Amino acid sequence: MKPAHIALALLTTALWGFNFVMIRIALDSGMPPLLMAALRFVIAAIPVLWLPRPAISTGRLLAIGAFLFVGQFALLFTGMAAGMPPGLASVTQQSQAFMTGLIAAALLRERPTPRAIAGMAVAFAGLVLIGTTVGGNGVTALGLGLCLGSAACWAMGNVLLRGAGRTGDALALMSWMALVPILPLLAMSLALEGPGTVAHALTHLRWGGVAGVLYVAVAATSIGYGIWGFLMARYPATTVAPFALLVPITGAASAALVVGESFGTARLAGMALVLAGLGIGVLRWRRDPAPASG
Repeated sequence: MKPAHIALALLTTALWGFNFVMIRIALDSGMPPLLMAALRFVIAAIPVLWLPRPAISTGRLLAIGAFLFVGQFALLFTGMAAGMPPGLASVTQQSQAFMTGLIAAALLRERPTPRAIAGMAVAFAGLVLIGTTVGGNGVTALGLGLCLGSAACWAMGNVLLRGAGRTGDALALMSWMALVPILPLLAMSLALEGPGTVAHALTHLRWGGVAGVLYVAVAATSIGYGIWGFLMARYPATTVAPFALLVPITGAASAALVVGESFGTARLAGMALVLAGLGIGVLRWRRDPAPASG
């Protein structure tokens, strides 16, 4: 990858890492998870008022939006509300990197190199080690299952993005895709959380809920997924997806700075393994054919 594109990928991991802290703050402020997901995309879709529709078929746009936005965030937000602390949620979400490789190999015939496989194995070991340090802190089987399902939806969305190729402005793509989940998530919120809960949340907004919704809508969705879509259109899914393995590290750092969370030797060792795996599997140590420019 080009150095500038690596920098963009690292910025995205920082935005997404802090995202888990902001989700927790919003949930603790009384924001229902499905309503928060719906409001996120109402805000993220605002740029469609001036951005042209991207060059992508309606069917693929709906499919990507269904997996990347509806499935991923309905399951993630609900899973965190059901018993997944932000640290562990940020870890389990990154199983999407390995799921992406498997799905891309099956559907796009993208065969990972032995170096990429070795890198993912090292990074996976790091994620497992990190996970052992936060397990048991209010974790429920339902919360864990929902978050793993969220990771699977993210992986499928990654592959559908890659299959779409270059569709023009990445921000336009993410903004138009944000239209897809609004009605489904609102319907799910009314059906599962109840009209009374939704009405109370909207008429008794607290600063934590407002800040959380704005952050996940603008920073994590419009900016973060705009960059992610830009990179997915230019590099194989197995090259881009492993960068998300850094999210648990940026998420842990955010938790330490914001809520004073401390980390032991095992968690620090796991972070080091994630970094090592990323270096093995993604960074180019010899001159390879250059990817398409953009």
